[in-house]
Amino acid sequence: MPTFATFEEITDAVGQELGTSAWLEVTQERIDQFAEATGDHQWIHVDAERAKDGPFGSTIAHGFLTLSLIPQFNAEVFQLETPGAKLNYGLNKVRFPHPVPVGSRLRDRITLLAVTDLAGGKQVTVQHVLEIDGVEKPACIAEMLVLLLP
Repeated sequence: MPTFATFEEITDAVGQELGTSAWLEVTQERIDQFAEATGDHQWIHVDAERAKDGPFGSTIAHGFLTLSLIPQFNAEVFQLETPGAKLNYGLNKVRFPHPVPVGSRLRDRITLLAVTDLAGGKQVTVQHVLEIDGVEKPACIAEMLVLLLP
């Protein structure tokens, strides 16, 4: 697993694929827990009987549930051990090209896109491509921004 201890190390890795996480099954229990946490109880996510006759033949994960798995996957693939704070600054782009049916397995393919100098540190742009086992289109593509402070 790549571990970056200095700003120079992470800057030298720009353009590299950092790795791929392990597969994670998206269960109905996880979907239901996400619905409870967010208040998003749309039937396409939580009503298995109704979803059988819906557009996907089963319930599907919330897009934001899929997105929220990025920190877990990220921790499996690489570590930032630079001195100072590491702050989630946000996202540049997020797309959900393919739904995630219940029971699907996801993994995250992570690439370091850019490191930008800021007055108070560095901004790191990391691309996350969440792949669905056996499906050509990814579930999610997101550019995550992290601020590294000295």
